[in-house]
Amino acid sequence: MGKTQEVQLHIIVQEVKEENSPQYQNSKKLASHEPRNYKWWINIIMYAFFVIFGQSASTLLGRLYYDKGGKSVWVATLAQLAGFPIVILCYCLAPPKSCTKNEQIRQPSAVILALVYFSFGICLVAYSLMYSIGLLHLPVSTFSLICASQLAFNALFSFFLHSQKFTPFIINSLVLLTISSSLLIFQTNPASHVEVPKGKYAIGFICTIGASAGYGLMLSLTQLTFRKLLKGETHAKVFEMVIYQSLVATSAAILGLFISGEWKGLSIEVEEFELGKFSYAMTLIETAIASQLFVIGAMGLIFKVSSLFSNAISVLGLPVIPILAVIFFHDKMDAVKAIAMVLAIWGFVSYVYQCYLDNQSSKNEYRNGSEVSKSPLLEEAS
Repeated sequence: MGKTQEVQLHIIVQEVKEENSPQYQNSKKLASHEPRNYKWWINIIMYAFFVIFGQSASTLLGRLYYDKGGKSVWVATLAQLAGFPIVILCYCLAPPKSCTKNEQIRQPSAVILALVYFSFGICLVAYSLMYSIGLLHLPVSTFSLICASQLAFNALFSFFLHSQKFTPFIINSLVLLTISSSLLIFQTNPASHVEVPKGKYAIGFICTIGASAGYGLMLSLTQLTFRKLLKGETHAKVFEMVIYQSLVATSAAILGLFISGEWKGLSIEVEEFELGKFSYAMTLIETAIASQLFVIGAMGLIFKVSSLFSNAISVLGLPVIPILAVIFFHDKMDAVKAIAMVLAIWGFVSYVYQCYLDNQSSKNEYRNGSEVSKSPLLEEAS
């Protein structure tokens, strides 16, 4: 979340006056602008790869599930969530560091943590279900382009929750991403690939927009939680967040599967799956693995940088999906989709350029020991 170097350089301050003193704020700002070392960049590259690969693979596999005979939105949702035992293995490889006495005093109570994880789990299953409904009714290329709007929602929530500063490049990016998603409303033949009635196309569009908004809110709240509650520096904090919220979300998805009655048709669905029973199981398993890679990567980027940067990396991978959809699922790439994709890429490039400017500014500030305003993209607001 952009405070790794700060946590390394400063001990936890017990007195509120000392925290608010000019001397402490001075050193805090200087530490926050310290250039990142190669280990930090290796972590960022690894997490970014998890996000891009996991997002692309899980989306394409989800489309494959529907195209070859899958009908249950709850099974598709469960496939996105049920892979969290993989994270438990990763958690065992990165156990929590021993805490100091001061760190232990600052830890939130078990009741507060349980409430946070439960709330996040419900939010997770809600927007995952909306994503599943959207992918059911939309061509995968259209679906992925609409998902680019999640960056705009995340920026909006970051503005209110983290006092995110908007530069001209960020505003330009948000406008372009909004236009990119809005263009898809005006497709003349939106259901040409899957032959879905326009009413269901509208449902898919609304659900995908709602899911993107939910995801953007989830990222901002996760960043806020890391900043205010889970102040430890280890990767174990990331894994704990993923494990507990995924456990709640998976339980809710299983409950939804039985309450909806969709479980009654699963045996027929397996039998009628065009690629066979083994491929049916492997499609869901691979979706679960890819989804967890995406979640770990997104959480890691939030932990190391910010929710806005995590979402920007996610948007980077979205233009890849329509291209793969044309190749593997024969989606039509009409003029509207092409323009929407160009605008989405342009919006992301605008973010990347702002990131570059902020990083250069941070290096100069650290080198000169001066105090300038924090980076809008790479640094969270005080």
